[in-house]
Amino acid sequence: MINRHQGRAQPLTFGNKMIRFFADPSEIKDSLISLSAEDATHIKSLRMRPAELFVVCDGQGTDHVCRLSERGGGCVAEIVEAKPSLGEPDVTCSVYIAIAKGDRLDYAVQKSVELGAYEFFLYPSERCVSVPGDMSKKNARLQRIALETAKQCGRGRVPEVAAIPSFEAAIGKAASAGLPLFFYECGGEANLKEVLENSEFRDSEFEDPKFRESKPLRCSISIVTGPEGGFEPHETEFAQDAGMRIVSLGPRILRCETAPVAALAAIMYQTGNL
Repeated sequence: MINRHQGRAQPLTFGNKMIRFFADPSEIKDSLISLSAEDATHIKSLRMRPAELFVVCDGQGTDHVCRLSERGGGCVAEIVEAKPSLGEPDVTCSVYIAIAKGDRLDYAVQKSVELGAYEFFLYPSERCVSVPGDMSKKNARLQRIALETAKQCGRGRVPEVAAIPSFEAAIGKAASAGLPLFFYECGGEANLKEVLENSEFRDSEFEDPKFRESKPLRCSISIVTGPEGGFEPHETEFAQDAGMRIVSLGPRILRCETAPVAALAAIMYQTGNL
């Protein structure tokens, strides 16, 4: 539903959400934002009136409530108000997803962005059904999905999607997180709920009611999930030796596109972000 009232500022909305765009911080200057050609075309197609308000996010957690500027021919937004984005969780979840065929990665990335994933890393695993020699097209597609989903769900930043060339390199990076979680379909040292409840990290930080105000991001968590055929036992051993926590998502075997979404949803719920 688009408001068409004249005379005073009205939010340009879809449903009950204000229409949202993203701009690079370099495009924000002197209370004006230069819009991309694509966003300007979108705004034009909406037949936006000068009094209607919309949001332009800088991708770094700040929302700028704007209206069209009289200058710029519909390509310049004038900032009315700037405020912190409410769409960002206070926990940093990096999601490591084994490369999968078809549209499975599309689903995993889209739903994980909605839930609050901070970034994505795609990596090869021994049981991957298909691993493209050139990941650039797949990365570009998934980055586009992340952008469109971030706009739709009210995120304050667009999660980046990157490829890591080997399983070992992915585990080395994931293991550096404050809470590195490796989800193994054959079981682990504990289930996710037990790990979150009993970890020293949770006890020292998650329960502080003032923590959200004093420190926007409480912690870093890495989520590593496997390919269509699951992990090889030696891959799990490698991850454990690297410092990953081997964790179970329960007695049922989840599909490769379901596992990262289920893990992320559980973490967001347990940390008060859902």
